[in-house]
Amino acid sequence: MSERPGERTATRVSGRPAPQRDDDTATRPGFGQQLKERLSAAADEFRAANTDSAPTQQRRPGARTPRRARLRLTRIDPWSVMKTAFLLSIALGVVTIVSVFIVWSVLGAAGVWDSINQTVQDIVGGSDASSFDVTNYVGMSRVMGFTMIVSVIDVVLMTAVATLGAFLYNMAAALLGGIDVTLTEDR
Repeated sequence: MSERPGERTATRVSGRPAPQRDDDTATRPGFGQQLKERLSAAADEFRAANTDSAPTQQRRPGARTPRRARLRLTRIDPWSVMKTAFLLSIALGVVTIVSVFIVWSVLGAAGVWDSINQTVQDIVGGSDASSFDVTNYVGMSRVMGFTMIVSVIDVVLMTAVATLGAFLYNMAAALLGGIDVTLTEDR
């Protein structure tokens, strides 16, 4: 039994003839026709764009122009934004802690704290100045403790703000339509 293009034959499924659908789908009647119209309009637009913008030079045979796709970003998943923001804020917190540790170690090795202590003793003078030690106020343990507290607060705030931003973007995109993005293929 041969079929011609565009012709469908009915097959029997458990004794009943199978339903035939031409251009409609089971969920949306007329969707197939709408899809055909949109595809043909897009193809016409693509052909018009490629023939009008063709360079005056002759193209090599077989050379293709880069493909373009216009997309609209209408929804961002808040859960994935939250996971990503949490991971990035953890990384930023670790970088902050390590960088503060390195800076304070370099300052200690360079003798900055001893120099500050000596300067305070020279300025103030007397027996009170000999008991002054700047590391009691900005020592490594205090600074690292403060840095860890700030990093933990930063992780919580950055994660919350990014997730809230995703919710706000989704509401704005529902009202305004989202952001249009044009993607092109590399040559």
